[in-house]
Formats: sequence, C-alpha cells, structure tokens
Amino acid sequence: MPTRREVPLIAVKQAIPPVRPAAVPRPRLHAVLHAGLDARLTIVVAPAGWGKTTLLSQWGRDPAMPRGVTWVSLDEGDDDPVRFWTYVLTALHRDVAGLTGAPLASLLAPGLDPVDLALPALLNELSALDTEHVLVLDDYHLLGHQGIHEGMEFLLTYLPAALRVVIAGRSDPQLPLARLRARGELTELRAVDLRFTVEEGTALLTAVGDTDFDAVTTTMLCERTEGWAAGLQLAALTIRGSPHPAAAAAALQGDDRHILDYLSDEVIRDLPAEHRDLLVRTSVLERLSGALCDEVLGRDGSAAILDDLARADLFVVPLDSRGEWYRCHRLFRDALLRRLEASDPTEAARVLVRAADWFLARDYVVEAVGLRISAGDEDGAAELLCSTVPVFLERGALSAYLHLGRRLPSARVLHDPRLCVSLAWAAGLSGQFSRMGPWLEASEPLIGDDSIELDGWHTLRGAWATLRAVEVGVVGADAEAALAAATLAVELESDPAVAGYAVARTVLGAMLGFAGRTDEAIPFLEDAWSRARALDLPPLLGLQAASILAAALSETGQVHRLRRLLADVGPAVQAAEDRWGSATAPGIVRLRTAEGRLAHRDGDLGTARTKLRRAAELARPFGETPALVAALIALAGVELDDRDGAAARTALLEAREIVDTEPVLPHFVRLLEDVERRAGRSAVQVARRTGVLIEELTDREQAVLRALTSDATQREIGAALYLSINTVKGYTKVLYRKLGVVTRQDAVRRARALGLI
Repeated sequence: MPTRREVPLIAVKQAIPPVRPAAVPRPRLHAVLHAGLDARLTIVVAPAGWGKTTLLSQWGRDPAMPRGVTWVSLDEGDDDPVRFWTYVLTALHRDVAGLTGAPLASLLAPGLDPVDLALPALLNELSALDTEHVLVLDDYHLLGHQGIHEGMEFLLTYLPAALRVVIAGRSDPQLPLARLRARGELTELRAVDLRFTVEEGTALLTAVGDTDFDAVTTTMLCERTEGWAAGLQLAALTIRGSPHPAAAAAALQGDDRHILDYLSDEVIRDLPAEHRDLLVRTSVLERLSGALCDEVLGRDGSAAILDDLARADLFVVPLDSRGEWYRCHRLFRDALLRRLEASDPTEAARVLVRAADWFLARDYVVEAVGLRISAGDEDGAAELLCSTVPVFLERGALSAYLHLGRRLPSARVLHDPRLCVSLAWAAGLSGQFSRMGPWLEASEPLIGDDSIELDGWHTLRGAWATLRAVEVGVVGADAEAALAAATLAVELESDPAVAGYAVARTVLGAMLGFAGRTDEAIPFLEDAWSRARALDLPPLLGLQAASILAAALSETGQVHRLRRLLADVGPAVQAAEDRWGSATAPGIVRLRTAEGRLAHRDGDLGTARTKLRRAAELARPFGETPALVAALIALAGVELDDRDGAAARTALLEAREIVDTEPVLPHFVRLLEDVERRAGRSAVQVARRTGVLIEELTDREQAVLRALTSDATQREIGAALYLSINTVKGYTKVLYRKLGVVTRQDAVRRARALGLI
C-alpha cells in the first residue's frame, strides 16, 4: 500500500507564542488562572486589544505553572470540525506523554464525525493518565461551525481530571456556560478583570515608550484608556521620542475607542517607508514570514524588517522561538487594511493570489484554496478544487474539501457541473451520502457531450452517473434507479487507465448485489479490483472493490476464490487497520465480515465470532448502514449456532433498530428476517437487562433521553436540540451504555422503570 502523505499543518499554530520583552508580568491574573484549574473550563473573553493572548502565553510559560500546556492558535480557516480537531489532537499527541495516535487516526478516516470515535478515544486515553495538562484554544470566536461547538461540549461533559481547557476569544463560546457556572466548573476572566492597574500601566508605558512617565501622566493615560492594553501601547508608541512626553500625553483626548484611529495613524505615519509598505500591503494575510512577504511583495529582506518591527513592539509579534512566523495585532491590522483599501483597492487581491501560489507550491492546498476564495478569485478556487479531489482523498481531508466548497458562493458552485460533481464525489467518499443529492441535481442539466473532463474520470457524465447510483442506492434505497445509473456509468467509463473505470464497476457490482443479482455482480467486481491494483488507487477506492467482491463470493459460496481474494488483499487490509485503527473505512468492515463468514463455514465459531464482532465494531461509527447490518446478521447466525441465544438477540436487536429507522435495501431486510425466524421473533423483542443505573446522566443526556420517547427520528431530535445527527448518535451511545440496553425502545422502557422520565 502506498504511504499517504499527512495533511500539512502549520506547526506555528501549535506553539505557545513567545513572551515579548516589553510584556508586563501580571501575577494577580496568573493566580486566578492557577486557581481556575480546578474547573473544567476557563474562558478569557474580551474585545480586541485587551491582552488575552499575551496573558495566556505568559501564564503558559510561567515557571509556577503546575500543568503542561498545549496551545492551538485558531483562524477562520479552522472552521471545520475535522481540521479543528486535527490541529488539537496533533498538538496533544505531541505534548502529552501516554496518548497514542489512535484518536488522531480516527480523523483521517472518511465519513466520521469527531464525536463518533476520535473524542471518545481521546477521553479514554486521558482517563488513564497520571499527568495533568491544559489545552489553550486562542481566538475561538473565529469558529462558527456548530459541529465544533458540539464536539467541545461533548469533550467538556466527559473531561477527566488529566485535562483542563482554556478558551480565549472576543465573545462567549457557544457552550453551556450557565450549566458549568452553576456546577462550579467554569472560571471566567473578562475585560473588567484584564484592565491594567495604574502600576501595570506604568510598567507598560515605560517599557514601550522607552521613557519614564510621572505618576500623574500614567494615571491620566490609564483612566483615558480604561486600562485597555492596546490603547496604552499605542499611546506609548505615539509619545515615544517626543521631547515633552507629558505634554504629548495630555494632548491625547477621548476614551480607548476614540483614540484608536488617531493613535494608529500616528504610529503608521512615523514608520520608515520600507516598514510601512510591508505592513500595509501584507495586512490581508493572517500570518507573515520573511519568505512569504518576499514572494508576495517581489522584494528581499522582509525577514529582517519583521524582526525589527517585533523588537520595536510595533504590534508585530513572533509566533515561534525561531522568529520565522509573525502575526500583526488584529486592531493594528484593521488600521493597516483601511490604508491599503484607500491607497490601492486592487492590491489586496493581488497579494492574496500570490500568497495562494506560495502556499500551493509548498503543498498547503487547503490554505491555497482558501486564499483564492478570500481574493475573490472564485474561478481559480473552483479550478483548484476540481483538480485536487485525489489529493484531499489521499490525505483524509475530504471534510476540509467540503468546507472550502461551502465557502464559495452557491451561485458559482451550482452553475459549475465539474465542481458540483467534485463536491458530490467528496461527500460520497466521506460517507455524507445525504449531501450528494442537491449537487447532483444541479449539475445534471448542465452536463453535455462537450463538458470538460474531471480528473480521474473518462467523462463527466460517467462520474455523475456513478455518484447518482450511490446516492439513490444508499440514501433512497431505490435499487432499480441505482442499477440504471450504475449501468450507464459503466458504459461511459470505458477507459481502464483512469480511476473512474474501477469506481463505476465497483458501484455497479454493489448495486447488483443489493438487488439480489450477485452472480451478475462478480465479473464487474473482479474487473474493478484488478484495475484498482493496477492503477495503485488509494485504499479507500481499491479496498471497496475488494470488499464488495468478497461479500459476493461469500454469498454465492465460491469458497476457493474467496480464500484467494482474502489472501491477496490481506496485507492491504492489515496496513489499513494498523493506520486507522477503529476508524477503518466500511470496505474493511465487509472484508472482516467475509473472513468471519468463512470461519463460520469452516466450523471455527470462535474465530468467526471474533472477526464479526470486530467488523460490527468497525462499522458502527459510519453512515453506510448495509455494512453494519450485514455484520450483525452474520454475527447473530454464529451466536445461534453456538447456542448463545442472548448474544444472538443482542445482535438482531441492533440490526432491527437500524432497519426500522433508516432506509435499507430490501435485500438486507430479507436476510435479517431469515435469521430472526431462526431466533424466534418474540424472543428478539424481549428487553435485555434490568438492574439499577450505575452512572448519573448529564443534562444533555437527559434531554436526549426525553426526546427518545417521541416518534422523532434522530435527525429531528438533533434539530430540536440544536445538535447534529452525529452528536445525537454520540450521546445515544453513551445513554445505551449507562442504561445497559442496545435499542431505543429498551432505553425508554428502562428509563421509565428507573423513574428517569
């Protein structure tokens, strides 16, 4: 199996920012933060310029800090759950001894919400640690994706003592702060707490202004700025070098908000021309480095200028100890942006495009596409997205791909058939089948015989037909429509040198199998598997073909061919499990299921049970229900033959709940009914356990439990509780474990018996 490149991460986002020499120690606030470590969550919330980042970086580097600190600096591009948690888990894995790579590996598998697998795995590992750590999330206010907030709430709900979370931002995070506050699990620092005292203000003015201020002047400036850190620093920079500091300070009028523009203009005006030019023209960029600035400005020597600006405390702060990356303070950056817009409105777009090219040349594809979008270059961003699906697939970054697609104006997306099909392909590959429909419907009338080809496919129409077959087969459970689309796709995808050839035949084979025409499916699946190996396709594509072929051979009793296939694919399967662990994709589930069924046929019930339980374990987090239902049905058959009726009923109960609540093709319903008849349908419907509740339910779990008493689907429950369906599933799993049940009906019955509802 080829080694897959990881998603490039900007390491500086995971480093505690260096403390500036002029930064004023604030032990009174450090004491509050230290004491707050007894709480699960600490929030530092204030408008821009109040010194949140400086305070936390000082605290994180404080020798008296009792815990290890992991830091993640956030920006607008991190507003995607998978990208956000990839940064967080990468940083934790690097900093916290005892954490394995399993939680992070879960994020690399497509089709998983972090709440499904990555966060439970992280919480389990944290619970086993003896050491204590703090996770600092800076600029959290830039994130708006509901899935991120749901994941954070899930993490905080079950957070063990080994980890505490600190969130800094301009506004309150979308988390249950009232509940945490009532339980004594929240520490808060706000603008009123961050105000500089006269003593602290004097120290700041002296350090930045490079002069001694008398008590009257410092008191006046602290009062006029209301202790606002940015206002004090700007005032010191404005006064610095004045022959009469007291007179210059007295000339400053107004409160912190009114003096901002004046002070910014004064500071910017007095900069050397070369320094001012660099700051103004690069103000559209989130982070700066010497190499990046040289590229976008067409000059040399930017690294030295950035170093000079940082040493002069001119609102340019280093982000790493090597002085490679820097950040311009957001308030100062706003003033620079206004200057850029007034002087040359077109320069911003030019800089962003050049920066996009610089990042792309260094393999930062996500950043490159995002910068093109910010530059207003919708066509360039769309072209990059259309041409890089395989790159995102290879890196397990399909969620980021879909996030970038959502950032483009919908009118631009829906009038571009290549982009629509690309986004539908990414959604299907990531297990988000329900999101494929709108893109496929929008693109269908726009695809003509002269449409531009899509990378990896012989024709755009062939790609569309393949994806349509998946969408109507999985989401709509419409076998006839799926077969028609898949048959058309195979006719169109006639070039065996491209991935689409193998993918189209894999899909047709799957749909033939779902329709009960397994014998017809096998030649297409064998062809697909052969081409997948020849083309060295990514495991997600190649193993899908092998897995569906294995299921077909197992179902038709072609034991010798099945053994040969499993032997051929075995190394790739093991490599995938070693890499992804419990986040292994559905293709591996079907192969493990085939192994279990083969062991069952050989009479080795112990091996069969182990393989099938593993298959069900791997299948549960994913949205592709046929793989899970097939594994559970096969497992129930093994348990019945081993005379373990209770275990068989448990597997059948879980399979029946899926069949009754989600669209499932008739083929699987028939298989389930056959095994249910063997077990006795009435016995299957008996509740599994009684007893007492061992673990207390959280408020959110109780809300989900109450919702389960209605006829609402999980998606409807999520809408009512403002949660995604994956988060509802995550809480439901925990509920089932605490109640000792495996179905919704049993959960409601058990809760009523305990007086919980």
